[in-house]
Amino acid sequence: MKLKVLHSSDWHLGRLLYGRKRTDEFKQFLTWLGQVIINEEIDILLIAGDIFDTSTPNNQAQALYYQFLRQIIGSCCRHIVIIAGNHDSPHFLTAPQDLLKILNVHVIGLIEIDLADEVIVLNNAQGKAECIICAVPYLRDKELRKMQTGESIKDKDQQLIHNIEAHYKAVGTLAAEKRQALNLNIPIIGMGHLFSAGAKTLIDDGVRELYIGSLGHLGADIFPACFDYLALGHLHIPQAINKEPFKRYSGSPIAIGFGEAKQQKSICLIEFTQNQPELTLKSIPIFQKLRQIKGDWEQIHNALKRYIKENKSIWIEIIYQGQEVKTDLYQQIEKIIKDSPLEILRIQNKQFHQQSLQPIALDERLDNLTPMAVFERCLNAQEIPVSQQQSLKKHFKEICQTIENLN
Repeated sequence: MKLKVLHSSDWHLGRLLYGRKRTDEFKQFLTWLGQVIINEEIDILLIAGDIFDTSTPNNQAQALYYQFLRQIIGSCCRHIVIIAGNHDSPHFLTAPQDLLKILNVHVIGLIEIDLADEVIVLNNAQGKAECIICAVPYLRDKELRKMQTGESIKDKDQQLIHNIEAHYKAVGTLAAEKRQALNLNIPIIGMGHLFSAGAKTLIDDGVRELYIGSLGHLGADIFPACFDYLALGHLHIPQAINKEPFKRYSGSPIAIGFGEAKQQKSICLIEFTQNQPELTLKSIPIFQKLRQIKGDWEQIHNALKRYIKENKSIWIEIIYQGQEVKTDLYQQIEKIIKDSPLEILRIQNKQFHQQSLQPIALDERLDNLTPMAVFERCLNAQEIPVSQQQSLKKHFKEICQTIENLN
């Protein structure tokens, strides 16, 4: 009998894009994912961290998460294994841990006191062991490394890497021992949330540096050889590490930033025959189209006209790079897209930004400007519509008065 596993990560439920809520996108993705699980008859779902975008997810994000779990529990999917990522609150995720475990949802938020608790044996419908999961959450620096007097930065980084490797080695050893004791040729799957050496990132993908100083120094060789598949989270580009096809990041399911707009998102479907994996990448539909336009006015104008012809909802970021200073860039763009389904979420006018923040006079200094004058320049530099500026100025003035009264 074959075992079917689905690997996903980095949902970032609750994330905003320049102030816009993305609840509909997340809802559509989770509905689609639930249908894939049923259609593909998935036995085990792995979620490798960053379920939420913040440690204090809003009510809508929480509702999406628990509604999805309710949908999957009791389906063909017998087990769900979730580890915390660096964006997640481990305490929030593990609060209902005991209840969820009864429903075969296994949540690991922090390093367990007993490492054996990170090594989870999953049973099939007949109660026989079918898989072993090494569910290692995001390993926090403060939990792994003890400062020593006189240590250099290099020494501290090396100690951190050593401790991460030692942790994986320990759980890998326990998993191998359990498989041997069971005397079954079942797969061992590792899980993790970290940055591996040589992996690809994007400028605006929201990935945070996990280990300052040792970023990207965690090689693929730190993971135990007993792992038949390694399900990683943290990086948003779907990819294998070190060209090893069964050590992978599933990537984020939706484009987190405009830099990911043209990237094909996917989930990993792994089918095991005993402990031999076969991998299929399943493409995720685009639930909200994003586009980034860079260039001079002619390039921006032509791109907008082209997108209008598509007659679809598209969220757009515009980066004006022309030599000509255009003080009415926002108004011209609004005129072009009027009555179309296009929506501009951000305009970056580099020329105007540089001009607006330069001194008006040669002897002008920041301490010669009033706070309101600086604020007005910032509003103009960020292309804030005139219709919104009066309200923002009013609130800024109230804040300044409050601070002045406190002093």
